[in-house]
Amino acid sequence: PRPPKRIMSTRREFLSQSTMGAMGAMGAIAASPAIAWAAESDASGVTPTLLKRAQALLDKAPLIDTHNDLPSMFLEQGAGDLSKFDLNVRQPGLCADIPALKEGRVGAQYWSIFVEAATMKTHVSLHEAMREFDVALRMFALYGNAFEQARTADDIERIRKGGRIACLMGVEGGHMIENSPAVLRVFFELGARYLTLTHWDNLDWADAATDRAENFGLTDLGRKLVREMNRLGMFADLSHVSADTMRDALRTSRAPLIFSHSNAFALNPHPRNVPDDVLKALAANGGVVHVNFIRPFIAKDGKVWVDKREAATRQLHAQAADDAGVKKGVEDWTRANLPSASIADVADHIDHIRKVAGIDHIGIGADYYDAEEATMVTGLANVTRYPYLFAELLKRGYSDEDVMKIAGRNHLRAMRRMEQVAAELRRTESPLFTEAAKATWP
Repeated sequence: PRPPKRIMSTRREFLSQSTMGAMGAMGAIAASPAIAWAAESDASGVTPTLLKRAQALLDKAPLIDTHNDLPSMFLEQGAGDLSKFDLNVRQPGLCADIPALKEGRVGAQYWSIFVEAATMKTHVSLHEAMREFDVALRMFALYGNAFEQARTADDIERIRKGGRIACLMGVEGGHMIENSPAVLRVFFELGARYLTLTHWDNLDWADAATDRAENFGLTDLGRKLVREMNRLGMFADLSHVSADTMRDALRTSRAPLIFSHSNAFALNPHPRNVPDDVLKALAANGGVVHVNFIRPFIAKDGKVWVDKREAATRQLHAQAADDAGVKKGVEDWTRANLPSASIADVADHIDHIRKVAGIDHIGIGADYYDAEEATMVTGLANVTRYPYLFAELLKRGYSDEDVMKIAGRNHLRAMRRMEQVAAELRRTESPLFTEAAKATWP
């Protein structure tokens, strides 16, 4: 079985790939954090009136979140056996369940199809991706009382009006297509509506934010794949890619682009976040930045924290006894040393993106991926808590229309434009096929 994402992926984002290895001998160990579903004190200062107003607006918008890793949890905790869980009741060990999603006013959710970039080395990326698609599609079918798969913006609104949660899929890493436009098209037919161009590592055709520059953006194949996504009606997602790759994609795409779970680089200079010049270009493109709730990407001292952790890792690398010690050390050090961040800090990122890109280019991509609240900002520990963020925005003077745009209407507008571009391109362009794609097959 593959290692859990909570150790090898999202937590890995807090490190460079080269220094992931050895935290086993690190200092003080913190007690395990409370389970995410535990009652969380409301330090945001929002009034009950503002909270009720926010809840009503999210019901109306609807609220669309572009990143949740529940399918990976089914594989990590149950080897894909859905009978081991009942999403109709609270599931303290998972990052989402139906009662919690409803309490959080979620109207549409993109479920992440995630496979470690390291699977490129063992040539199993596509195989593992199909396991993720399989578990997600079975989840939609099993919980038809609450979930229904959506493929278009109209589907999202229809499903939400019918009282269900619209379910879409986003592929978190272009390594899963194994350089093949054919695989990209199959993913689209299965229901994927965005592809994150890279994850942690560079690809043959695109550079990642957290790897050493090799292509300095997109290659010719990368630009062709972005155009193929335009033709299909699939968002090219720029979370995780280098700033040069962001700029190349924005110059290439005829359709709006998205960041499915990213924040403002000006407030936290982590390479996963979005520089101001890219925010301005995204506004011209018509795209949307969906803001993430993970502490090290939000906190004002998040970059300092990353640097300290890398320095500690280098110093203690030789002291790692075994893999088990490494994994435990990563978790223990993270719990003991996470930077402080709150709902107000998330709102600050939204404020900045609004100032630079405008109110029409902000969305939500929380990135809930395990059942521990320690990695999420204080006040947004789990999927029940979205209304508190929007109550904070109302407190800051955002209008009802502003709130509904951020909650989901900006995404729907960008999605409809993407669909329009796809319809136009399908009339004039043929599907992409390249020699590079053939060369990936044995």
